[in-house]
Amino acid sequence: MALDARSGAPKLQLNGTNGRRRHRPVRLSPGGVRNGAAAQGRPRNRFEQAPLYVAVLTYVGFGIVTLFGYFRDFLRALRLEKCHIAQERQELKEFVPLYQDFENFYTRNLYMRVRDNWNRPICSLPGPVFDLMERVSDDYNWTFRLTGRTLKNVINMGSYNYLGFAENNALFLTTVAEAVRGYGVGTCSTRQEMGNLRIHEELEQLVAEFLGVESAMTFGMGFATNSMNIPALVGKGCLILSDELNHTSLILGARLSGATIRIFKHNNMQSLERLLRDAVCSGQPRTHRPWRKILIMVEGIYSMEGSLVCLPEIVALKKKYKAYLYLDEAHSIGALGPTGRGVIELFGMDAKDIDILMGTFTKSFGAAGGYIAGKKELVDYLRSHSHSAVYASAMSPPVTEQIIRVIKGIMGRGGTNEGLRRVHRLMENTRYFRRRLREMGFIIYGNEDSPVVPLLLYLPAKVVAFSRAMLEKNIGVVVVGFPATPITEARARFCVSAAHTRDMLDKVLDALDEVGDALSIKFSRQKFSPRSELYDGTDFELDS
Repeated sequence: MALDARSGAPKLQLNGTNGRRRHRPVRLSPGGVRNGAAAQGRPRNRFEQAPLYVAVLTYVGFGIVTLFGYFRDFLRALRLEKCHIAQERQELKEFVPLYQDFENFYTRNLYMRVRDNWNRPICSLPGPVFDLMERVSDDYNWTFRLTGRTLKNVINMGSYNYLGFAENNALFLTTVAEAVRGYGVGTCSTRQEMGNLRIHEELEQLVAEFLGVESAMTFGMGFATNSMNIPALVGKGCLILSDELNHTSLILGARLSGATIRIFKHNNMQSLERLLRDAVCSGQPRTHRPWRKILIMVEGIYSMEGSLVCLPEIVALKKKYKAYLYLDEAHSIGALGPTGRGVIELFGMDAKDIDILMGTFTKSFGAAGGYIAGKKELVDYLRSHSHSAVYASAMSPPVTEQIIRVIKGIMGRGGTNEGLRRVHRLMENTRYFRRRLREMGFIIYGNEDSPVVPLLLYLPAKVVAFSRAMLEKNIGVVVVGFPATPITEARARFCVSAAHTRDMLDKVLDALDEVGDALSIKFSRQKFSPRSELYDGTDFELDS
C-alpha cells in the first residue's frame, strides 16, 4: 500500500487485477442479488409498496396535525395558551436565529404530543426482558414524573443485543471481573501516551484474525470510529459515493473530511455505476482533473430498512472503476454468516476485497467501541493520523475483556461453542419472526437474514397507538417516524435476539396479531406460502 504524494493518506491498492481487467457484465435481480445466489435460496431484500389509500391518509393525518399546530401557535400568540419550549428572546430578534422555525414548530406541536413513546427510563439489564420505570405527565408531555412503580419483565424487542451477550451471568463474566481487578475501569489516557494496555493489543490481533485481514485497530466509541476516521482517509480533491440510507456517523465523517459527496440510490447498482462512470470520465468540477480517490461507503445491514448491501456487485464495480470500498458492519458483524463474520461471510467473499472494514462492538458483542481493519499500512497510518486514535481515551479494560470473551466464544475457543450456538439461534429466531409477520399480513422491510425487522405503520396516529398498546401488553418496542424516516413510512423497528426464547417470540407475535387487527395495520396485499419462494424476476445488466 503506497501513500498519496500530496496528502500522505494511504493509496489503497486493489487486490488481484488492480482494477485494470475488464469485467463481464454483472447480472442482478431487482432485489440486488445475483441470479446464482437467488437460485441457491439466498433471500432477497423486500420492499413492498403500501396501497395508495394508505399514503393518502398518511398525508391527510400529517396535514390535520399541522393545521392544529398552527391553531395552537395562534392561541399562544394571543397568550391564551402557554408555550413551554425554548424560543428567541425579544432583544435577540434581529440576530441570526438560534432555533430553526420548522424544527421548533414540529417539536412543540407534533413530537411533544407523543413524547411519552420515547426515552422511557430502563432500570435493569437490557436483556431479552427488562424493567421499566413508570412515568406520567400532568402537562401533556412537557414534563414527566415517576410514579415509583416498576413494570417488571417487559419483553425487549428494541435493543441491539443480537447475540444476547449483554448479560450478567457471573459464570460467563469471570474474565471481565478479573480485568476490573487488574486494570480498573478506565485508562485515563490515550493509546499513544499511557493508555496502551496488553489486552488492547490482544483484542486487535484477535479482531484481525476473526475478520481474516492483516491488521485492525480499536476505538472506544462506535460513532467516532466512522466520524473521526473518514476525515483521515479522504479530503479535498477526493470523491465519496454514499448510499442514500447511510448512518449519520458516516454522513458526519464524510462532511468533516471536506471531500465532495455524491449520493446514489439505496442498493441501486445502476445509480452507483452512473456516478462512477461520470467521476472517471469527467473528473473534478471546473478543472476536470482526476479525483485523487473515489471512496464508496455502504453498510452491511441498514438499520432502518433491515436490508443487506449488494456486496458482490459493489465489489465488482469498485474493481472495474478503481474505486475504494468502505464497509460499515456495525449491525452485521456477529449477526450474519454461518460463523458470525458478517455480510462478507454471508456472500462467500474474501475480506481482502474490501479496502476498509469497519464495525462496532455495541451490538452483537454487548460492549462498546468499534474497529477499523484492513491492510497493515492502512491501520498503521490511522494510528498516527486519526483524531479518535490520537486524542480520545483508550477503551475501558473491562469493555475490552468483554469483547475478547465474546469473539473467542464465537470462534469456539476456550472449550465452548456457546458463541456459535447463539449465532445459529439468532438466524432461526430471525427467520421465524419474519415468516410469521408476513403470514399475518404485515408489511415488513428488509432481508430474511436481517435481525432488524421494520414493520410499517405509516399513519402518525397508528404509530403512537401501536407503541402504547404494545406496552400495555408488557412488550417494549421502538417506533420511528419523520424526520428519521420518509414522511409516509413511519414504522416499528424490532430487533431479534438469540436470547429470545420461542415462547417470548410467540407472545410478541400473538400481541402483534391482536393489535394489528385492532388498529387495522395489516396492509400487505401479497399472499405468502410457508414454502421457500421461487425466484421470478426480470434481470438487468451493468454496462461492461
